[in-house]
Amino acid sequence: MDPLTLAAWSFPALLLLIFLRVPIGLSMLALGLAGSWLVYGSLGPLLNQMKTLAYSTFSSHSLSIVPLFLLMGQFASLGGMSQALFKAGEALLGHRKGGVAMAAIGACAGFGSICGSSLATAATMGQVALPELRKAGYEGGLASGALAAGGTLGILIPPSIVLVIYAILAEQNIAKMFAAAFVPGILAALGYMLVIGIVVRLRPQWGGHRFAPLPWPERLRAQRDVWPVVAIFVVVIGGIYTGIFTPTEGAAVGAVATGLLAGWKGGLNREKVLRAFEATASGTGMVFMIVLGAAAYNTFLALSQLPQELATWVGSLGLSPFAVLWAILVFYLVFGCVMDSLSMILLTIPIFFPMVSGLDFGLPPEEMAIWFGILVLIVVEVGLITPPVGMNLFVIQSMAPDIPIRDTYRGVAPFVVSDLLRVVLLVAFPSITLFVLRI
Repeated sequence: MDPLTLAAWSFPALLLLIFLRVPIGLSMLALGLAGSWLVYGSLGPLLNQMKTLAYSTFSSHSLSIVPLFLLMGQFASLGGMSQALFKAGEALLGHRKGGVAMAAIGACAGFGSICGSSLATAATMGQVALPELRKAGYEGGLASGALAAGGTLGILIPPSIVLVIYAILAEQNIAKMFAAAFVPGILAALGYMLVIGIVVRLRPQWGGHRFAPLPWPERLRAQRDVWPVVAIFVVVIGGIYTGIFTPTEGAAVGAVATGLLAGWKGGLNREKVLRAFEATASGTGMVFMIVLGAAAYNTFLALSQLPQELATWVGSLGLSPFAVLWAILVFYLVFGCVMDSLSMILLTIPIFFPMVSGLDFGLPPEEMAIWFGILVLIVVEVGLITPPVGMNLFVIQSMAPDIPIRDTYRGVAPFVVSDLLRVVLLVAFPSITLFVLRI
């Protein structure tokens, strides 16, 4: 079998292994090594590749940002900051129709700014906000759908581990990727709030009851508890963007500051600190295993010449650049429903990025790479809440087993529509994504 055919058959083989519940990192590693062996035709070159693969993959200084941002997220989760963020939003919006759900979205955005993980944001905010939404009388599907959608803000609002990995793969500046994600992240949060406002007006019985407006002194006191979180975000992201910190130094500052804040608030004790380090080590191991597997698999694809042949073939079709872009985005939307965002980025960017780089979108190469990365991140994020297998849906569902899954599917549908409209907007107007970079 020639290398191209072998590489093409490796994709259905990978999907089969995933459906058989073989870990994605192990699946890519096994297929990558087996494919390289078949392309080489002997064990010698493969053993030589294996000798250096792990070191060459993990010796990248940029990857040290991953455990630091994971630790920052663990301190935020265990330190009780999510409760303060939700209460601050509730104090401002709780008296409005749909206000408690809007407060949950705002809290997800705030928590995402110091977490960087979609699943962690959904799980943490679900524990805090779901009981409050049920207590306020919100319909179960709307409550679970809003929290599942809000969880996706964890990987879109910087800092984001997935953005870091994309920047490394596409050889882009991490600080600029973070800056470019800021406006789309805010648009996502505002879009979700708008969806809630529309839904509770069309279906008033779903929106629960309003709380009595709090006096402004009480509202301001509730905001006081979240200013340290805002300060950490501004220092970390602002420091990285202005060049005061390298991304790794910024992640270290953020982890230390978040840990100190959680300790000062009384949310951390010795047991929680140990749990934070243990979860960080476990999460880092999982991420690095996926990175190693992707490195092996992408080496096999490079040996097969599949990415280059695919780029040449697409160029020969005579399609417009935007037609190719939309085909790629639809691919991400479909496969994002069955694969996690990190695996999708690691698996596909080495294939799709060279293809897109050869197309003319009327943008400088650096701006095109950043714009494409944000679009990919958003579409992969949509997959996390797209029925039937969006992972955020099942995270929230596990916390409210009394809510039928069909109600959750129905409740999240308007948020998926909001995401798709946002993708159309950002494709049509790249300047929205690139606005901060051009200031």
